[in-house]
Parts: sequence; structure tokens; C-alpha cells
Amino acid sequence: MTKLTIFVFLSILFSSSSYSWPNRTHIDDFLQCLTHKMKNSNSISQVIHTPKNSSYSDLFNSFFSDNQRINSNFKPSIIFTPTKESQIKAAIHCSKMHDLQIRIRSGGHDHEGLSYTSDTPFFIIDLRNLRSISIDTRKKTAWVQAGATIGELYYRIAERSKKLAFPAGVCPNVGVGGHFSGGGYGMLARKFGIAADNVIDAKLIDANGRIQDRESMGEDHFWAIRGGGGTSFGLIISYKIKLVDIPEKVTVFNVTRMLEQNATHLVYKWQHIADKVDDSLLLRLFLRSNISSPFKRGQRSIHAIFFTLFVGGVDELLREMQNIFPELELRKEDCVEMSWIESIIFFYIGYPKGTSPDVLLNWNTTTKKRLYFKLKSDYVQHPISIKGIEGIWKLYNKLGENAGAELQFSPYGGKLSEIAESETPFPHRAGNKFIIEYAAFWVKMENSKKSIEWSRKTYRYMGKYVSKSPRAAYFNYRDVDLGVNNINGNTSYEQARIWGVKYFKNNFDRLVKIKTKIDPTNFFRNEQSIPPLLS
Repeated sequence: MTKLTIFVFLSILFSSSSYSWPNRTHIDDFLQCLTHKMKNSNSISQVIHTPKNSSYSDLFNSFFSDNQRINSNFKPSIIFTPTKESQIKAAIHCSKMHDLQIRIRSGGHDHEGLSYTSDTPFFIIDLRNLRSISIDTRKKTAWVQAGATIGELYYRIAERSKKLAFPAGVCPNVGVGGHFSGGGYGMLARKFGIAADNVIDAKLIDANGRIQDRESMGEDHFWAIRGGGGTSFGLIISYKIKLVDIPEKVTVFNVTRMLEQNATHLVYKWQHIADKVDDSLLLRLFLRSNISSPFKRGQRSIHAIFFTLFVGGVDELLREMQNIFPELELRKEDCVEMSWIESIIFFYIGYPKGTSPDVLLNWNTTTKKRLYFKLKSDYVQHPISIKGIEGIWKLYNKLGENAGAELQFSPYGGKLSEIAESETPFPHRAGNKFIIEYAAFWVKMENSKKSIEWSRKTYRYMGKYVSKSPRAAYFNYRDVDLGVNNINGNTSYEQARIWGVKYFKNNFDRLVKIKTKIDPTNFFRNEQSIPPLLS
């Protein structure tokens, strides 16, 4: 098939579509450019998806499978699913030439939809076909492409070794590209740090279409993509990571306490010890109010759920828990020794006990109930009072009948606190006891307004108990309520700084300087990307 034949085919496809395209000639010019630049023209029909293709709807709808709340004024003009680096370079070249904005997706979910929605004409580069993983057990390193999920990475590591692991997130369907570049907190964080702390090299394509690694991009650029968000600084193709040593068996438990079982005082005590326990122990806490189980008289069932991973055996864990948290009354039968890869399944909600790790390779085929939800985050530096905790229970009782909520308390300390705030763009280190993730979720679109307002009301209520100047937030729990950029590229430093210092604190200014140097025209951008200083 010749390039001319392919272009004629694409032109017919667009002209026959009932889809309302912004500036169709503009899109045609982009496609003609892309057809000319791509070396292997036979692959074009496999990697370019337009509204006329059945593959387009399947791809676009898959982006929303995680959060039904996201909406968009424009659908992407094209979904581009490259299979090789040269195709990405061609797309970047043609995007610049014809001023068609890019959105970049890796292999996982995006709670605010910034990788697949926009209020201006755009196309998506979806990296789902770039998901190779190469493990070197002797050097204890791995190269992983940005389109892979962390579940796939975990599986491939465990496939090669029972004594190696990687410290990243709990949800296996999160994409490597976004997760690593924004930080990457997980159940091994107190022992080994976050994912970004263990990235040792990377390959990306910059705004000029050049493929760069750590040596060629320079240490400033490399610093920026380990916590500052990859899509502000280029299109990340792959990461080289440092694997960590793990025993063949770790110990886990998941115990629930209700309000009637002294949950309020257990939550209060947890705040005083969770960041101070042995570095091998990560004691996570979920405060959950279920949609399906309200009490009579409008009261809801409140669950305090203690999720724990201990890098060691059950007897050692029990001794540690008896010393630091006897009030929980943990029993040996509550605990299970298992391999690290089995713990990944254990902690991921939605997989029944005993599920094979093979499911990590097929996460997108599992049946999940689709929900609407809104996330926000905070950092806590001093324990929340008993009165403050009781106020959370009162807020739970103000949720609508078809809505639920969960507050995740994830502890800091350990390795997280040993690394300086400026070591990576991720600044949330010493001084933080834990992070809160607020999640409001609902099942019907008509409940959206009330549920989102509940989320914002809870966030306002918590203001007196959390970090200040700035009130910090975690970049991987993206929250557009904090502020957004002007997507046309005219955002001022002062506008972006409103949300930027919440995510990055004093590191924001360094990120802006790096962005100004490597991408002064703001080619790579979205509503919460790092802006360059305007000349």
C-alpha cells in the first residue's frame, strides 16, 4: 500500500464520517504529514483510530472505565497507538507543524481525565502497545516501557525471582508512565521509598523529537521526571528501575473495627505510631462508609480497616504490634504469610482471595462495577483530635443514599523521611505523619452534584487538621479543584503557582526553570502541567 493510497483512504474516511470535527482540513494536513513521516506505511491503519473506526469507540470508552464522572467538550480527533519510537517521533513532528495538541496516555487510569480530554482540538498518543519489560536479576534492575501497568511489572519481576520486588502502588491497573513520573507511593514505601526514588534512568522523546536518556538529557531534566510529572517534560518511553531485595515470605493482615469496637480511639492511637514503627511495617488505615449498609435513622456503618504489609515473618510482626499497638488486639489467625506477589493480589480490592497472579496480566478484562468518583488529598503533620475524628463520622452520615466515601490514611516515616525534599520533585518527606486520600463515589449520574459537594465540604472541614502554607497535595491524586492552567499556553507563573506549590512546595520553582529551558514553547502541556516562564 502506497503512502498516497493510505492518505486517500483516510481522507475518504473523514469525509464520510458524521462526526463534527473542528477544522477538518487542519486534521487532514496533520494526517498527510503523519503518513509521509511514518516509515512503515503498512502499519498506519493499525495505529491510527478515527471516529469512523469501530476501534475508536472501544479505545475511547476504555479511558472512562475507571471514572464515569469525567466529561469532555471535544473528543480526540485521532487516537494514535504507536508500536515503535519512530512513529511517536513522526506524530510529534506533525503535531508541531500543524499545531494539533497532544494528550499522552500510558497504560492505566487517570482520575481527572487530563490524558484523554481537552477543551481544544487534540489527539491522543496512547502508549498501550509499548509495554515490554526486561528484567536483569543479576544487576537487580529492569527496563519497563511506559505503556505497561505496574501489575504487569510486578508479575514479570516475580516470574524471574522470588526474592526481588519493586516499591510502587497498590492498584495493578495504574500505568507505569504516569505513576513513576508523579511519585508512586505503595506498601513498600516506608522500607524502600516511592517508585520515583528507585528510578535510575529513562528514555524520552523531547519537544524537538529527539530520543534522550539520562546522560544526554542531563541531571536537571532527569530530576524533573521523577515526581514532577512526565508529560510536562517530554513523552517518556521507558524507565530503568532499581529492584529491591525481599524475603520469600511477607506477612499481611486486613482487620476491621466498627465504631462499636472502639474505632474512634484506634484511629486516634494509629496517628501517633504509624510513622514511627519499624521501617519494615506499613500500617495503612481505611475509613469507609458503604453505600449498601446504612443503619436505621439515617446512620451509616463506619468501618476502620487496617491494611498491613510487614517485610518479615508473622511472629516478628506480632511482637512489633504488641509493643506499639496492643489496642488493636491483633491475633495470629488474623495474619497470613505469603509471597510478595501474592500480597499484591491480597491488597487490591476486587480480586477474591486465592486469585492467581495471572490476573495481573489481564486486569482490563476483569468485571468491575463502574462508578463515579472524586478524589482529593491532604498531608497531616499533627494528630487529628478525637473531636476531629468524630466530625468525620458526622460528615459520613450526610452522604446521599446512593453514595459512599472512603478516607485512606497512608503512613510516612521510614525511608520516606530520610530523603531530602529537594532530592526529587516529590517533596512530601520528613515532618509528615501520613497522607489522606479522600474518595467520594456514587453509582448514578444524578448524584454527582451532591457527592462532589460532599467531597469539597469534607476537604474544607479538614483544613484545620492538615498541612498549611502550603496546604499540600499529592500530584498522583490529581485534583483540578486546586486550579488549572490556561490550556492555550498563556498561563502565567502566578496562576500555575496556586496549585503548583501544593503539589511540589519549593520544588515548583525549579520545575518551572527546567521547563523554560527544555520546552519554552510549552509544546507538552495539559490543564495541570508545569508552565514555562513567559518571555
